[in-house]
Amino acid sequence: MASVYFTPGPSQLYPTVAGHLQNALDQQVFSQSHRSQAFKDLYKRADEGLRALFGLPYDYAIYFTGSATEIWERSLQSLTAERTYHLVNGSFSKKYLDHAKWLGRDAQVLQVPFGQGFAIDQVQVPAGTELLAITQNETSSGVCVPVADIHLLRERNPEPLISVDIVSGAPYAPLDFSKIDMAFLSVQKGFGLPAGLGVWIVNERCRTKAVQLEGKQYTGGHHSIASLQDQYQGFQTPSTPNVLDIYLLAHVVEDMLAKGLDVIRRETEAKAQQLYGFLEESALFSPFVQEKAHRSPTVIVADVLERPAAEIISILKKEGNIVGSGYGAFKEKQIRIANFPAISGQEVEDLIQILKRL
Repeated sequence: MASVYFTPGPSQLYPTVAGHLQNALDQQVFSQSHRSQAFKDLYKRADEGLRALFGLPYDYAIYFTGSATEIWERSLQSLTAERTYHLVNGSFSKKYLDHAKWLGRDAQVLQVPFGQGFAIDQVQVPAGTELLAITQNETSSGVCVPVADIHLLRERNPEPLISVDIVSGAPYAPLDFSKIDMAFLSVQKGFGLPAGLGVWIVNERCRTKAVQLEGKQYTGGHHSIASLQDQYQGFQTPSTPNVLDIYLLAHVVEDMLAKGLDVIRRETEAKAQQLYGFLEESALFSPFVQEKAHRSPTVIVADVLERPAAEIISILKKEGNIVGSGYGAFKEKQIRIANFPAISGQEVEDLIQILKRL
């Protein structure tokens, strides 16, 4: 019996990955030069698919990096010289803030307790802020920022560049990219792919700011926005990319488009309702995030009552269901359940039935 990975990254592989991987091996895709026309065509195919999936405005470019973690640093180097503002509601949003501090930026923050969301009227972005950093879906705590709130922040703050971490929110989160300036993700979560590829989606406002800073400070060198954009115009990358993941991403995105993003979103919401409904009625578990509007549909975090979380994780593993542990200080007290498109409704139902027997 194959295990089902409900871990929040790397997570369950998308069902079509095995077939696409075999086709790529048969065609010797991974032996082709990343300077070849074949790779340029592949990059273009991935670019077109992602544009369609996200409904990107024409002025956006799509860059490939080693990870989303790399993009924290690259975005701050290329897009800021002095001031940033961060909404911190968990460990990953705090790491973006930490990178800004390490780079010597005047990094201001609105921080709420772990597991809580933001009251949007409390967000007061200081004058002179160059970049507003938002983590749409906090993988560590299971808190999401409603997309409508992100759009409202743009209306209230037209000047700063808005950077949105969609690492565990995409492709579910229905962002309007005309109301932000950049977003980024890693493919091993919502896209159900092997780890090792970051996707950086950047608009013209970002590229203009990057040009203004180029030559005045270190902006990332070989992997600055200027360098990535120069190569992107020919569907190339500054250095040898993760061709395997780019190939699989191009094909899985096309599979998602064929299925329909609306269908994927409805399925995600139905599975999330199943999981949260169970947690609310359970005597052994309870939802960690109390405010329903801030509960992530894609990373469900549960407090484990009375028994050690490690015991629960071990029992589930023996049953072929791999769930994530709590993050950081919550490792021994929580479990995290990924609800990405690769997980079927039946697999969620089977997991719930096992949890009910504990």
